Amino acid sequence: MQATVVRIVVAPGDPVHAGSAVVVLEAMKMEHVVRAGAGGYVRLVAVEVGATVLEGDALVLIEEADVDDVAVAHDADHDLDAIRPDLAEVQARQESTRDDARPEAVARRRKTGQRTARENIADLCDPGSFVEYGSLAIAAQRARRSVEELIARTPADGLIGGFGRINGEQFDDEHARCAVVSYDYTVLAGTQGQQNHRKKDRLFELVERLRLPVVLLAEGGGGRPGDTDTATVTGLDTMAFALFGRLSGLVPLVGIVSGRCFAGNAALLGCCDVIIATENASIGMGGPAMIEGGGLGVYDPDDVGPMSMQVPNGVVDIAVADETGAVRVAKQYLGYFQGALAEWECADQRVLRTLVPENRKQVYDVRAVITTMADTGSVLELRPEFGVGMITAFARVEGRPLGLIANNPLHLGGAIDSDGADKAARFMQLCDAFDVPILFLCDTPGFMVGPEAEKSAQVRHFSRMFVTGASLTVPFFTIVLRKGYGLGAQAMAGGSFHAPLFCVSWPTGEFGGMGLEGAVRLGFRRELDAIDDEQERQDAFEQMVARAYERGKALNVATYFEIDDVIDPAESRRRIVETLRAAPSAPPRTGKKRPCIDTW
Repeated sequence: MQATVVRIVVAPGDPVHAGSAVVVLEAMKMEHVVRAGAGGYVRLVAVEVGATVLEGDALVLIEEADVDDVAVAHDADHDLDAIRPDLAEVQARQESTRDDARPEAVARRRKTGQRTARENIADLCDPGSFVEYGSLAIAAQRARRSVEELIARTPADGLIGGFGRINGEQFDDEHARCAVVSYDYTVLAGTQGQQNHRKKDRLFELVERLRLPVVLLAEGGGGRPGDTDTATVTGLDTMAFALFGRLSGLVPLVGIVSGRCFAGNAALLGCCDVIIATENASIGMGGPAMIEGGGLGVYDPDDVGPMSMQVPNGVVDIAVADETGAVRVAKQYLGYFQGALAEWECADQRVLRTLVPENRKQVYDVRAVITTMADTGSVLELRPEFGVGMITAFARVEGRPLGLIANNPLHLGGAIDSDGADKAARFMQLCDAFDVPILFLCDTPGFMVGPEAEKSAQVRHFSRMFVTGASLTVPFFTIVLRKGYGLGAQAMAGGSFHAPLFCVSWPTGEFGGMGLEGAVRLGFRRELDAIDDEQERQDAFEQMVARAYERGKALNVATYFEIDDVIDPAESRRRIVETLRAAPSAPPRTGKKRPCIDTW
């Protein structure tokens, strides 16, 4: 190439080794080192500094000789442990973002009994696997603060994000890969600044491209009004909310919150499939400043959306004591979408024969059925204090992930109300979106009735179970534990007893278009009213109910093939596993199965 000689490294008589530098050329503002092609002694330097050389011009003449044992002054060995000034500057900046460089910030977290954002990420991700994006970003406030102050006080602009592995000891790298995005409350109260919005945009776009689950640690105060280095007025053109919302139904979204989470932070949290919150959390779409600014009064942050409110109303799916528990549950939750486990154990399944009482009017704890039927320690219930008549949980059977939807006979006898229907319908969407099979455990007298029930818009809410159930693409099954009455029972089977891959009953099962007692009273009212003697009328009623029960008990219904079988409760796991083996595996997805998962 054409170049200019900028430095001559050797002189006549110098020994050189093969590969030693002899001349440095400059072309297009870049320096190129010319090295000896063989060892020997320099006999002639054919150029001068400043000379222009063309392709093919001679630079240095070397007489080949054996100089392996000759020291060459120009051959300096590189010290691999030496840190050059440019690298030292980078390392110093990176170290300034770490917790040990910010003792005051860490101390503030200790006073509230909380961990730092980096401590949570270290606990969440497999050791050494987290790769951070934008670690050197600082707040866009150069017009009001020095760069030195911003480096010291606003590391990463209050948002730590990147990719890592979660549960890598249980699942292969492909299934363990995850994205983690965490606000840092020690930086400007975890507010959403210009640079951390840009970081989120970048990460969310990569998540969509790479199809990675996301864990969002959302503690923070919402939008930040103090940024100055921006040409925008409102910031309403930021893409983060659209990009994150677009991930719903494409990848699992897990939200974790400890402490205060308001406004924009809460909006992102609310987009998540599941919200895990610590007991000290307060979640609200508007924080105290917004409430006061709207003329709605003055409130303490902890009174805006405490867990005493947000757990029973269904905003929070899983309540935990602290961040350690939140991270543990997040890892367990993600595991259901990462695959099957090779090792498992379960309780003696004969116990299932004892859990539904022989007395058909005696209530029982269906959670005992769930924990006995599932692999030991594998059950994770969502929203246990909301819609309490319906239980939704993830579990495993022989290591395989499974979604469980069960009626709770301890509440309204298992009748389905509006909240329970919403809870079940959304859980169906969640399981279907990510290819998790569903098991319905049915014990319901039907949907809830009465004027008070209708005030809750039950007609619309209840029907969500039908339209969602009819759109399921994953394998699903129904086991009737006791009551299977009316539309409620059909809703617990995807709309029909012949919609699931199997619909079976335990021997305690009983069936009817509506509750037996009510059916007798309505269907035989004239006959009963014709009996004058009260005791005789009651005896006749009980006989009619007994006949109705005999007609509607599981063994008889099975003879009409309205259900697939009546099984020994101890055989439930085997029935589930063998049917899953018979069902084809879900094909690899190229996109979403559903446009999104309802946030409610």
